[in-house]
Amino acid sequence: MADDSRGREVVVPERLYKTVTVFSTLFAIVAVVLGFVALDAATDTGSAAPEEVSVPMAVLGVGLIAAGGVVYAFASRFRARGMVTDKDSDDESTDNG
Repeated sequence: MADDSRGREVVVPERLYKTVTVFSTLFAIVAVVLGFVALDAATDTGSAAPEEVSVPMAVLGVGLIAAGGVVYAFASRFRARGMVTDKDSDDESTDNG
């Protein structure tokens, strides 16, 4: 099972890894925050009656939250050379805690 997860990782140079990590995290945070702002506006801070909820704005909010999560999850696949991904890796001793 551990070999299967390693096949999904993308090993890139450290500079590219840092760039991907910074910008994907930034995008994910902004998308999730804007998604919650859109949901808040669509539901009038949670106090709107069901017929008063703006469905397009609510869908936009949920879509932004999902997009932020997808970007963050995809970016977590990237690894720089030399990064260890699990505790049971072959290049670590077993007495490290």
